[in-house]
Amino acid sequence: MMFGDLATLNGLKRNKHVLKYIIWDIKPKQLMEPRHRITEEGKQVSKIISGYLFYIDKMAGKKPTLFLMCHTTGGYAETCAMINEIPDELIVEAIVENKDKEFFGMYPINKKVEGWLKKELGIQE
Repeated sequence: MMFGDLATLNGLKRNKHVLKYIIWDIKPKQLMEPRHRITEEGKQVSKIISGYLFYIDKMAGKKPTLFLMCHTTGGYAETCAMINEIPDELIVEAIVENKDKEFFGMYPINKKVEGWLKKELGIQE
């Protein structure tokens, strides 16, 4: 999907399906890990991840940007929204806090970004 076709914060506010299936406690690296592994105990199958997750991308443009990714049970992932309304200082703080969790230019969000998103999207705790 091209960046011009991505949903916005206002578009997400109206999409009850997306709001219902946001996964708040997952990191970008977890999505990229192999689904099947051989361990000392034998074959291990990872839990299937399905839903939407927010992440910060430093490679998408000139400045770090907040995106929403859709991840399906089949393992397919696609970026579906770009959130430009978030204050830059929240993005920078999340990157600094999660610098050791960077994965191919993607960073997880932190609790402050999560709180900002929940407030803006009207998601009750």
